[in-house]
Amino acid sequence: EPPFFDGNNYSHWKAKLTIFIQSINYSMWDVIVDGPNFPTIRSENGDVISKPRNTYNDDDRGRIQKNTKAKHIIICAINSSEFNRVSSCTSAKEMWDRLEVTYEGRNQVKDAKISMLVTTMQSLHKTYSNSELVRKILRKFKKFLANKKKFGAKPNKKFHQKGESRKEEVICFECNKSGHYKSDCPRLKKKESMKKKKAMVAT
Repeated sequence: EPPFFDGNNYSHWKAKLTIFIQSINYSMWDVIVDGPNFPTIRSENGDVISKPRNTYNDDDRGRIQKNTKAKHIIICAINSSEFNRVSSCTSAKEMWDRLEVTYEGRNQVKDAKISMLVTTMQSLHKTYSNSELVRKILRKFKKFLANKKKFGAKPNKKFHQKGESRKEEVICFECNKSGHYKSDCPRLKKKESMKKKKAMVAT
């Protein structure tokens, strides 16, 4: 059975499936890399069109069958989500290319973002290793969370029509109303006052 792809570790699966297909029939791998070369004919106008299926010869059917077998292997090696991604493809090459763009394209975007971040840090005349960059980002994120917890509120930005100024207000985590922080919440103060009264009555 072909190696199965569950949506994780695409590069590992790709390498294994490549060897699997090549070991079965290398010409099938050529179909995936170069395309199936579907049978064609020239119309009366001189245009190249698909050859009618009822006029296929043995060579035509052999080429079509290689493409179908390659598609079958790929389909049997992916989960239902990936199948939905490639089910509309007419050739094994199209399936293979679509998976490559989906997963290797994402990795390229991530690498580009990391490179951009490193370039930005270096522009500040200081060079950081990858581990130092991670620690620096985590420290800033922890400070952000600490400040957010301290005030007990989250900013709620509203952008109005062009020409109007941007307003920024806070939402209280206690009563979910705007205009004040949790520490200044009337409801919270009322609760604390009630607790104090109950404590005094109990004593």
